[in-house]
Amino acid sequence: MARNSILGVFAKSPIKPLEKHIRLVAKCANQLIPFFAACADNDWPTATKVRRKLSKLEQDADTLKRQLRLELPGGLFMPVDRADLLELLTQQDKIANRAKDIAGRVLGRQLEIPESLHEQFIVYLSRCLDAIEKAADAINELDDLLETGFRGREVELVEKMINQLDEIEDDTDGMQIKLRKELLSIEDGLKPVDVMFLYQIIDWVGDLADLAERVGARLEILLARK
Repeated sequence: MARNSILGVFAKSPIKPLEKHIRLVAKCANQLIPFFAACADNDWPTATKVRRKLSKLEQDADTLKRQLRLELPGGLFMPVDRADLLELLTQQDKIANRAKDIAGRVLGRQLEIPESLHEQFIVYLSRCLDAIEKAADAINELDDLLETGFRGREVELVEKMINQLDEIEDDTDGMQIKLRKELLSIEDGLKPVDVMFLYQIIDWVGDLADLAERVGARLEILLARK
C-alpha cells in the first residue's frame, strides 16, 4: 500500500467523532432539566422551544452517527475492532433518541408531573443524567487508552469510571422504585390515562441511565479484548 494511502486510513480514526458524538448526546439529554422546569411552570411555549433545541441536538448526533458509520475504516489499520465501535455508537445514539421520546411525549400531552412528586422526579432525572456524563467521561478516555496501548493506569482509570457508572445506575433503579411507589399512592386522584403515561415517563427516564450503563459495558468489552 502506498504511503499516502496508509496515512489516509490512519487520518480517519473514529475516536474523535465517537467522543464528539457522546458529548452531543449528553448535551441533548441535559435539555430535559430546563424542559421539565418549564413544564412544572405550565410554560408550554418555553417547553416547546427547549424541545426544539433538544431535537436539533438529537438530529446533529444522528447526522454524525451516519457519517461515522459511512466513513469508519475497516481492516488492518483499525486500532480497535470496527464492530465494537459501531455497537458503542449505537448505544450512545439510543440515549439521544430516548431523551427526544421523553420530551415529545410530555409535550404532546402537556403531561404534568404531580407537584408532590416533582422534586423527587427531578432528583431522579438528574441522577440518570449523571450516568450519561460518566459514560461520556469514560468514552473521552479512548484517545489516552490508544496512546498507552490499553495498558497501565489509564485502563485502571477507565475501569474505575465504569464501576462508578454501574453504581449510579444502581442508584437510579432504587429511585425509580420509590418514585413508582409514590405515584401508586396518589394515582387514585389522577386521570387514569395520565397515570399510565406518568409510569411510562418514569420508565423512559430510567432508560437513560440503563443505556449509559450499556455504553460502559461495551467499553468494558473493548478493554477486555486488548
